[in-house]
Amino acid sequence: MLYAITLIDKPDSSALRQRVRPEHKAYLATVADRMAFAGPLTHDDGTTMMGSLLVIDFPSRNAAHAWLADEPFTKAGLYGSTSVQAFVNLWPQKVGFPPAH
Repeated sequence: MLYAITLIDKPDSSALRQRVRPEHKAYLATVADRMAFAGPLTHDDGTTMMGSLLVIDFPSRNAAHAWLADEPFTKAGLYGSTSVQAFVNLWPQKVGFPPAH
């Protein structure tokens, strides 16, 4: 089942986010074959990061929480709030893809 994981950073944590980001991206790569989409949540300027949104296929909510517990941003104490919700994608994605290189 897909789980939408919404993660909101603690205030004034951009330096921590940037420092741990390489570990976070490497950890995301371990589930790349099960990832529907992932990316940072930003302020309205489109560049200032304030959290993350991940949608990943896990066998259960417990498995999603276990994965999240070992996630580098979680372990570093970046997040002020987290939410894990079951998600059913009923709409084919047509926008929001990264630019082709």
